[in-house]
Amino acid sequence: MSDIAQLESELLAAVSSAKDETALEAVRVSALGKSGSVSALLKTLGAMTPDERKAKGPAINGLKDKVGGAIAARKDELAAGALDARLASETVDVTLPVREAPVETGRLHPISQVIDELTAIFADMGFAVAEGPDIETDDYNFTKLNFPEGHPAREMHDTFYFPQKPDGSRLLLRTHTSPVQVRTMLTQKPPIRVIIPGRTYRSDSDQTHTPMFHQVEGLVIDKSSHMGHLKWILEEFCKAFFEVDQVKMRFRPSFFPFTEPSMEVDIQCKRDKGEIRFGEGTDWLEILGCGMVHPNVLRNCGLDPEEYQGFAWGMGIDRIAMLKYGMPDLRPFFEADVRWLSHYGFRPLDFPTLAGGLST
Repeated sequence: MSDIAQLESELLAAVSSAKDETALEAVRVSALGKSGSVSALLKTLGAMTPDERKAKGPAINGLKDKVGGAIAARKDELAAGALDARLASETVDVTLPVREAPVETGRLHPISQVIDELTAIFADMGFAVAEGPDIETDDYNFTKLNFPEGHPAREMHDTFYFPQKPDGSRLLLRTHTSPVQVRTMLTQKPPIRVIIPGRTYRSDSDQTHTPMFHQVEGLVIDKSSHMGHLKWILEEFCKAFFEVDQVKMRFRPSFFPFTEPSMEVDIQCKRDKGEIRFGEGTDWLEILGCGMVHPNVLRNCGLDPEEYQGFAWGMGIDRIAMLKYGMPDLRPFFEADVRWLSHYGFRPLDFPTLAGGLST
């Protein structure tokens, strides 16, 4: 009997000193498991005489009950302690402001916003969106757009060229989205009405220029398209984009190899205290270039200029974003500064629509 009392004392001490549920489980297995010390004593009852069983049976079963009860009680203590520790570590200060959901704190880049605005405006006029590769051939980027080899107009573009191939040709990073106009005319039959937003590349960098920037171009090819249609589209676009009721535009003669006649477009504005407001004032600001598609470009794309004619225009997305939303420097557009983005960015689920307002 003294052995049972000593075992009881040892097991109860082990249960009491268990620091966690893992240690407690180890004590339970060592005592009450299939090969445990208490289980071993229980197995000896079968070999005892009735008198021995009558004397030792209650003591061994009592040991089993005491150890089992102690383990259960200790398990409850450990669970309660773990819960208290968890509650202490996960305490919430209800006086703190509620954290905004990710959809509220995330911001859409102004370039993405402006592209969505452009798409909404021109889609309402019946235009589709066309896309093309950033890496282009010299033929699509220059030659088919009426830039002959050695033509001085090629010097207007500071081009990023890839290494020369064995045959002497070189790929390049497109200097404008105009190659997509070529690809569209080569693969689609008129009438064609597309806008082409995308990245373009030129070796230039300062406050208003970056080596990679964004352009949007428009192309209309039909049998009866004329300059009046072009002027109406551009006027309606400017009114919708800058969200003004009226806007005056000035078309000045210019030169682009792929259009003839070519024009640069100024928009009426008012400069006041570092801000530019459109639709009022007596100042003018150049905003885009445009013109009638050159007959040579139509021929290069397999279209008969005696049957088809059209017009095109192009503008810098980064630049019109700066003008509309008052951003003084182009370089932060590409610096990934979260502070800048949180200030100038847009809520991701506020999709621009003409009915609901483009920038609300």
